[in-house]
Amino acid sequence: MLAENLENWAQKERQEGEQVGVEKTKRATAQNLIKLGVLSDEQIAEATALPLAKVQALHLDDKH
Repeated sequence: MLAENLENWAQKERQEGEQVGVEKTKRATAQNLIKLGVLSDEQIAEATALPLAKVQALHLDDKH
């Protein structure tokens, strides 16, 4: 039982870590696309699968 609980916990931690990594990659890609200045925020949101509001918030992050 303990081994099973530990394995379930480890699997959950791996999945959460992967999700964090994917989100960081999406943000980095969006920031690079913003810097290029070729695409609209809507296009960047579609290309990165980020919500439009997050893409727009990245503009504010870049200015600080």
